[in-house]
Amino acid sequence: MVRDAEPGVIRRAHAWMSRPLPPPPAVLRQGPFRRGAFDTRGRSPRLTSLLGIALGVAFTICFATGLISHLIQHPPFWFGWPSRPVGLYRVTQGVHVATGLASVPLLGAKLWSVYPRLFAWPPVRDPANAIERASIAVLVAAALFQVISGVLNVARWYTPMPFFFTAGHYWAAWLAIGALLTHLGVKLPIVRTALSRRTPDHSAAGTLSRRGLLGTVGVAAGLITVATAGQTVAPLGPVSVLAPRRPGSGPQDLPVNKTAGGAGVRDAILDPAYRLTVVGPARTQTLSLTDLAGLAQHTVVLPISCVEGWSAVGTWTGVRLRDLVALAGADPDDAEAYVESLEARGRYRTTTVPPPHIRDPFTLLALRLGGEPLHPDHGYPARLIAPNRPGVLQTKWVGRITVRSAS
Repeated sequence: MVRDAEPGVIRRAHAWMSRPLPPPPAVLRQGPFRRGAFDTRGRSPRLTSLLGIALGVAFTICFATGLISHLIQHPPFWFGWPSRPVGLYRVTQGVHVATGLASVPLLGAKLWSVYPRLFAWPPVRDPANAIERASIAVLVAAALFQVISGVLNVARWYTPMPFFFTAGHYWAAWLAIGALLTHLGVKLPIVRTALSRRTPDHSAAGTLSRRGLLGTVGVAAGLITVATAGQTVAPLGPVSVLAPRRPGSGPQDLPVNKTAGGAGVRDAILDPAYRLTVVGPARTQTLSLTDLAGLAQHTVVLPISCVEGWSAVGTWTGVRLRDLVALAGADPDDAEAYVESLEARGRYRTTTVPPPHIRDPFTLLALRLGGEPLHPDHGYPARLIAPNRPGVLQTKWVGRITVRSAS
């Protein structure tokens, strides 16, 4: 009986979804809803489809690389991130920011190609059409939120955002990708039809042709990329006029996000009584700067790669973290380290270094940068530097390390 009833339920649901809604009163047909309110010359299903495909590819790449960054910073129990290759995060996050910025002209052109349809009359024809238009509204709102908040984050301008950027950007990304997949499922037949038909590429007077518009958008995306990629690709630095950070800028030729003064640690780091406390399962070590300098020193060349998309390479010298772990009586092959900054507060004043990075000989408690003692803004007296990790996890002004078993 239940199986026999299912087709009837489906038919009734389909009939309800397709039932025409009462037409709205004609008096509402004002402003953008009036007939002929928009000039539709230059717009076509083929143009909209091509722009949608380009934007979908950019958003998908941006989503995947952004998800990697979020999982590294907030790892669930099942996620692991390797220490090698040392520059992998530098690439994934650089691609994330580059595709996000390149999406700006793509999103603008896509909205231009469809916005007259947002004011179709009647606004909704039936319940199915109402659901479709609601999903489009979600997609547009989420896409604009992602692009605008991402640009503000790259510029480190958080005043207009009354929320924690990382959390808001992460959850809105899921909303955007879900709405994108839903929209693609609804529009796929239309896209396939539009792309299968060869339509004349001509323009009315005063309008760009389809090819001209696509070329203009492509050039704009390329210029934005070149104008910002110099914050991680050093040869492009001279022409990257929009890049907020550039390799080679800042103290000791490396950019700085948070200064010692801004973190409120200047007095603590310059205190002659500074000691690093290393707490292990067997013993606790208290080490002065002289003690740290007396341990075996190692030099590595590693990038600092920040979530804003910039990165720069430095030559770091210090004590291997695995040596400090062993000094505290723990097994470096089965240990993780909880690293705390002298900074009194802040979302990233602590970090946990997992076993793959503890074992890696490139993971240091760095004391020097470029052969000189660390500048206060780079983490003096000691900072963490590890391969293939975001800059926010490379804790500066380290005051305490707690070693515990990872098993």
